[in-house]
Amino acid sequence: MKKSIRFISLASCLLALSLTQGCATKVKASTASNPAPSEAFSAYGRINLKPATFKQGYKGSAAGLAKIEENLAKDLAPSLETWNKTAANGRTLTIEPIVEELEFTRGATRVFLGPLAGSSGVLMRIKITDAQGKIVATPEFFQRADAMAAGFLFGVHDNLMLTRVANLASAYVINNYGRAQGGPTGADDKALAAK
Repeated sequence: MKKSIRFISLASCLLALSLTQGCATKVKASTASNPAPSEAFSAYGRINLKPATFKQGYKGSAAGLAKIEENLAKDLAPSLETWNKTAANGRTLTIEPIVEELEFTRGATRVFLGPLAGSSGVLMRIKITDAQGKIVATPEFFQRADAMAAGFLFGVHDNLMLTRVANLASAYVINNYGRAQGGPTGADDKALAAK
């Protein structure tokens, strides 16, 4: 009897510890707001969107990366089509989405482990350059999916996190087309890396 009580107590402690350890994502943002680009994107006659990639040397979820790319393309397609119909002025802007970190808990893992699978988080930077390779802007975008919320909704929050980060990046591009003004990263105080 004493052994079973001791075992239950130990199991309860381990479960509580794993819940607290697994809840927070290690992915952090460096700032809460992005600076304005060096000039409005409307100064360029052509704007190209490259496929999303992981930063060099980083290995992450291919499914998560594909979802981000899909959402970016969907969000930006109408604007890019309109912008690229204007008269060419010899200036081209390239938008390159680079996922720097991605903790993405996929469906089956989230369904079976729930909150124990931990939080998900994503940090993406878009490198925006002119035809000569000069940096026009390098805004970053952050989103997370809390372990408890994602666990109880069977991963819906994990997938929505990928949609939200793409929406933030797309909004930055669209909002800085007519006027250079910057925009939010999506990070709150809890999501910022310690300096």
